[in-house]
Amino acid sequence: MDTDLLRTFLEVNKTRHFGKAATNLYLTQSAVSFRIRQLEIKLGTPVFTRKRGDLRLTAAGERFVPYAESILQTWGRARQDVALTDSYQQQLTVGATSLIWEMDSCSDWLEQVEANQPDWALRTESLSRQQISNALLEKQVDVVLTSEPPKLADLQQQRITAFELLLVCSEPDQDLESVSELPMVYLDWGTRFGLEHGRIASLQRTPVLHSHACQPALKFLLNRGGVGFLPSTVAQPWIEAGALHVVKDSPAMANELYLVWLSTSDKHEDIEALVSNLENDA
Repeated sequence: MDTDLLRTFLEVNKTRHFGKAATNLYLTQSAVSFRIRQLEIKLGTPVFTRKRGDLRLTAAGERFVPYAESILQTWGRARQDVALTDSYQQQLTVGATSLIWEMDSCSDWLEQVEANQPDWALRTESLSRQQISNALLEKQVDVVLTSEPPKLADLQQQRITAFELLLVCSEPDQDLESVSELPMVYLDWGTRFGLEHGRIASLQRTPVLHSHACQPALKFLLNRGGVGFLPSTVAQPWIEAGALHVVKDSPAMANELYLVWLSTSDKHEDIEALVSNLENDA
């Protein structure tokens, strides 16, 4: 499968416009149309329905999207793996959600890995929580950093650090009862967080913003006002500046960050050695 066809397919799907896709890919519109036709010939089925002003995926196109994304991701990783120079003997691909990547502890861990294994090249991937299990099983990533390890056979995990989520709001002197009148921002930290959040009666309403990243939630609270849980490391500078305030008598939700990998991974021994070395250095 020609990877250029896959990139063109995904760009057309993203823009839903042949002309815009052509601009983004630095191609002519006719070249984009030709590539999509070639892809459809190879697949033996149309991937888009073409109606004037209305470009949509067919059912087959919808099913093909995750495969195209997976193939390109695997191809990119393979190119880096085989192109390692004499200076780099191994590549470690690390996956995490956007929320996790925004935490300082992730950057700190990557720096520790680089210091411990200077002959390793590091590659990071952003995943949704739903993609984590498949990414491990399909070897799209070697390890993941997560607060909710997936329930898989042959799973290995190592605790990296602990962190807290604080309920903060834009208004001072608020308690769990009074924040029921404020717009709510919901950061999606997963199932366990959702259950604990569901026990707080004053937060049981439709969020004005449901986000999978800290920065949009933080900016919304600062600029528009409201209430929501943020990691303490993200919220603390703004609390000290007086721009955000901890809700009185609110629970601080304790979480832990884990490194997760499969014992069936072909890099299992290297990962275990890395984990052991980092523990000894701590």
